[in-house]
Amino acid sequence: MTVAKKLSKKTLSRVFNRHYQLLGCFNYERQMSTGYSWTMMPAMRELYGDNPEKMKEGVKRHLEFFNCATTPSPFIIGITCAMEEQYASAEEGTFDPTSINSVKAALMGPLAGIGDSFFWGTFRVMGVGIGAPLAVAGNVLGPILYFLINVIPSEIVRRYGFKIGYEGGSGFLTKISQDGTLDKLTEAARIMGLVVIGAMIASMVKVNIISVININGAEVILQDMIDAICPKLLPLLLTFGCYGLLQKKVSGTAIMLGLLVVGIIGVWVGLL
Repeated sequence: MTVAKKLSKKTLSRVFNRHYQLLGCFNYERQMSTGYSWTMMPAMRELYGDNPEKMKEGVKRHLEFFNCATTPSPFIIGITCAMEEQYASAEEGTFDPTSINSVKAALMGPLAGIGDSFFWGTFRVMGVGIGAPLAVAGNVLGPILYFLINVIPSEIVRRYGFKIGYEGGSGFLTKISQDGTLDKLTEAARIMGLVVIGAMIASMVKVNIISVININGAEVILQDMIDAICPKLLPLLLTFGCYGLLQKKVSGTAIMLGLLVVGIIGVWVGLL
């Protein structure tokens, strides 16, 4: 009879701590595969240290393609640890190890969407939008607020995600997907992120025209005249212009270079 194998708390802690290096050795063929395999190595050694063939099999298994937002990734890692325990404890032929990668692949997309919406597109943007102006002004609250708004929520999700994934398995994600909670959370995060980004245009995008128009001997500052019509109109138009170019499949690099050239020429001719 096969003896049930269980990962120790020390090993689980080492696996969790290693997940911060998921983006190490990132490559364009298998994305985060090297980082994932490195993360799982303490668990592989404890479960298969006495079986070199299964150890090799496990390392190769986790070198398969993997790509997900880093913040919710511990949830998948926790499930992987639980499934590796099952495989290590199962009798020969009773557990299909390919199911481990199947679960990983099934969870990558939904969790990447949640992670990108909440942490890349919402909390990070909010943290930078609030903290950056304070930091530029020399206020120590800038980095502190960024830490509170972005880093702490991310850390909470990482730790509890790993715990829920390991203890609850894939049933948790299945449940919130079936009752519609997952879709609602993703949509709410998307809307909040768009609102925050829209609000940042006025404070983060700077376009000032320094040209002066002479009308019947009176000097009129062009920027003041535009602001009288609609404050922050130029930053808004510039943002829409860049968005339109992106919609036409113009690369972000080309747009940035174009803005750089326009800025240099504008300053050189005395317009900006």
